[in-house]
Amino acid sequence: MSGISDVARRAGVSKATASRALTGHGYVSPDTRARVQDAARALGYVASSNAASLVTGRTRNIGVIMPYLNRWFFAEVLEGIQDALLEHGLDLTLYDARPGTHGRRLIFEDFLARKRFDGLIAVGLEPEDRELERLVGIGRPIVSVVGVGADSSAITLDDDAAARRAAEHLLALGHRRIAFLGGDPRDHWADVDRRRLDGYTRAMTDAGLAHEVCHISSAVTMPGGYAAAVDLLSDASRRPTGLVGVCDEVAIGAIIAARRLGIQVPGDLSVVGIDDHEFAEMFALTTLAQDPRAQGAEAVRVLLEHISDPGVAPIELQLQARLIVRSSTAPVDRASSAIEANTGGR
Repeated sequence: MSGISDVARRAGVSKATASRALTGHGYVSPDTRARVQDAARALGYVASSNAASLVTGRTRNIGVIMPYLNRWFFAEVLEGIQDALLEHGLDLTLYDARPGTHGRRLIFEDFLARKRFDGLIAVGLEPEDRELERLVGIGRPIVSVVGVGADSSAITLDDDAAARRAAEHLLALGHRRIAFLGGDPRDHWADVDRRRLDGYTRAMTDAGLAHEVCHISSAVTMPGGYAAAVDLLSDASRRPTGLVGVCDEVAIGAIIAARRLGIQVPGDLSVVGIDDHEFAEMFALTTLAQDPRAQGAEAVRVLLEHISDPGVAPIELQLQARLIVRSSTAPVDRASSAIEANTGGR
């Protein structure tokens, strides 16, 4: 494998000049830089990250820590982060911090303390008190996506507004018996669920329907939404005409449950989700869309600013969801006759 000496010899420059040309640290004329880069490409030379780290004090590596790798949102954010890091020629170290596991404890007590990264992106982490102290103590810039930042920058969706808009969409269609499905207090990502529940509750209260507020807990998964919806929809006396899912996966689970119970969507039941999951179009789900990949890319941009200038003040960038109307929602008139027949017209 060719070394820096070979590159310098081929380009006709000193090793120091070749190093400056390839690392970008120190002045080199444009012509010389191009000549050195051409020589490096011709020889297949790859700069040693360890050597560069000794010179710059940077690892050119970004840590990413998240509690789930197999959920749609987290996978999408990770792709956005990776694409943005590749554009900047940076490496990525991924930490799978599943809640309640031995591996998570090791990550916080050992791996993060090694500081083998220039900065950290925490995705939906919501750390416990001791974990938060350890994050602050690593002395590296941190940007959070969702989750709670410890005096650090954060990229978040306005979850309250998204759920409020979802409920308002159903209210505008004439629905009054609207339930909120999903969210489990035992879930380690429960802050998002609570904010979305608050948005739904506020929309119902503002519409004079505080007495109709109905929250059905479930795991924030498609099977969780399905199981909770089967229980809710099987009882004709409390069956709503509209459902707001805490996320698209829960909403899709509810649609599957309704179909298996012979309840027509949207003829008997209108359903709205939040996310614009990759399956949302397949189920014709009306939803409040967010863009997780863009959130990941934005987190990289903000983190690199903090790495370049540690004096940059933390920011909180709150993104707004976009309503996408598909055919899982319809005016209440199409659903009212069936509901009134089952509830005595109340």
